[in-house]
Amino acid sequence: MLTASFPAAVFGTNCYVIAPGQGEECVIVDPGIGVVDTLRDALAELRLRPAAVLLTHGHVDHVYSVTPVCGGAIGAYIHSDDRYRLTDPLESLGPQLVGMFEQQFGKAPTWTEPSDVVEIRDKQTLQLAGMTFEVRHTPGHTEGSVCFGIDQIPDGLPPEAEVTSTQLTGDTLFAGSIGRTDLAGGDTEAMNRSLRDVVLSLPDTALVLPGHGPGSTMARERATNPYLQNL
Repeated sequence: MLTASFPAAVFGTNCYVIAPGQGEECVIVDPGIGVVDTLRDALAELRLRPAAVLLTHGHVDHVYSVTPVCGGAIGAYIHSDDRYRLTDPLESLGPQLVGMFEQQFGKAPTWTEPSDVVEIRDKQTLQLAGMTFEVRHTPGHTEGSVCFGIDQIPDGLPPEAEVTSTQLTGDTLFAGSIGRTDLAGGDTEAMNRSLRDVVLSLPDTALVLPGHGPGSTMARERATNPYLQNL
């Protein structure tokens, strides 16, 4: 499985590109702020054709570029509980963040809702770009946060990595941490349930590709992540 990733220009949100191989259709996960040019170059270099955009949740740092990336031709997939966030995710930005955006990009942030939004649900199976993704609803960071699972691993991983599947965990699970629950729509009790019932049920051999920061494995997170202890 061809997997490319790069951090967004603001908040360091990881944008992922996943495909069966070069010259194929691909799936884009969480196109954040300022990724359009980098993403366009990556798609051209790898000769990839976008088939869908998957959103782990509706916060602006994960969805800001979804409309130009979709271009009216492909669907933006988001859990139904976070669908409302695509109406205007900029409303969550305070004056300080708007000012930071203007300083970095030379213009105020703008938003246009994607023309093709596909609402997804827990345990749904998505057949996209010749690959199969399983949706796991993990509320806590937002009401509609999800993880996307795929029974393949990125090309080029060494055998000692000991992984057999991949989980795109968004802001539910990071290497050594979890997403915050003190923003609008966050819920600490819901997060703990998601971690206990969904995340901890994943096998040790699952590769974790989070919404921010470096990747990990479930074996490492089960053993070392303090937020997974005593659940």
